[in-house]
Amino acid sequence: MEPTREQVRSAPKVLLHDHLDGGLRPATILELSREIGHVLPVDTSAEALGDWFAAAADSGSLERYLETFDHTVAVMQNGPAIARVARECVEDLAADGVVYAEVRYAPEQHVEQGLTLDEVVAAVQEGFDAGVAAATAAGRPIVVRQLLTAMRHQARSMEIAELAIAWRDRGVAGFDIAGAEAGYPPTRHLDAFEYLQRENSHFTIHAGEAFGLPSIWQAIQWCGADRLGHGVRIIDDITVHEDGSVELGGLASYVRDQRIPLEMCPASNVQTGAAASIAEHPIGLLTELRFRVTVNTDNRLMSRTSMTSEMAALVEAFGYGLADLRWFTINAMKSAFLPFDERLAIIDGVIKPGYAALIDA
Repeated sequence: MEPTREQVRSAPKVLLHDHLDGGLRPATILELSREIGHVLPVDTSAEALGDWFAAAADSGSLERYLETFDHTVAVMQNGPAIARVARECVEDLAADGVVYAEVRYAPEQHVEQGLTLDEVVAAVQEGFDAGVAAATAAGRPIVVRQLLTAMRHQARSMEIAELAIAWRDRGVAGFDIAGAEAGYPPTRHLDAFEYLQRENSHFTIHAGEAFGLPSIWQAIQWCGADRLGHGVRIIDDITVHEDGSVELGGLASYVRDQRIPLEMCPASNVQTGAAASIAEHPIGLLTELRFRVTVNTDNRLMSRTSMTSEMAALVEAFGYGLADLRWFTINAMKSAFLPFDERLAIIDGVIKPGYAALIDA
């Protein structure tokens, strides 16, 4: 039986790909923008502003989509504002049934008003700690870690990688690069990735979303990525023949054989044109072929989504049951940048019992 939306909401969920600056509450943007005098495209109400963000992100125009981040980043330029956004992020995820999350952002984008990179990370951690405490007090315990992102069109990746190592025992679980793939291959940041490998650190790379197989190949074989951010274009290396048989190319076979996690973000992929619709999203075939598929939100504000919405959409499109959602969730927890014993504790102590209770109900 297909689970109800309420069952999906109450099920324990794990989120590996969520952008802090893509998940603000519209009401918070409105308040913070008024405090600093930032001009928004719509400022009549939080609801109207939320509508604008969703419409701009869904417009099919990359310029309008990117403009949305200009406004969220603009209100995240001082410590109290960043801490507030981080705290609300954790509270919103916990309310949605998320039990473990890795939330990413680019510290270099939050220093326009004089904060140091270190102060940005500290402000985010302050907010995460407060959010975790509030969620625990509300009976919705959650574990949250930071992923520090370097922008691939900039030249600060080594600096951000060193920052991630400096904070790795204080809330930072790993590193990421994001931004336009075309023209900015991950190999431009090879020194940062090699440094992280020498430091025994974890990192994921946005690859195979807007650009195809070469981006994925470089991320894995040149840079050594632990996970692929999106990775949706791995489907280009898979052939479905007329008789229904499936043939994997060399790269797709490697990704599946090595259990390299794919951080798939269905709603976002449809918005950006990486997939035509949820029903046509490669996640269906990749799940059938048992790739290490995980389900994620990417930008909750822009895509007007949540983990519940993402999973409910997959249930509707592919007829998934609770056992399938549990599979996605355990995949994600296995792939988290968290020590093995801590991952196992969440799988055995939270995820499996949570789904068992729902399935037996």
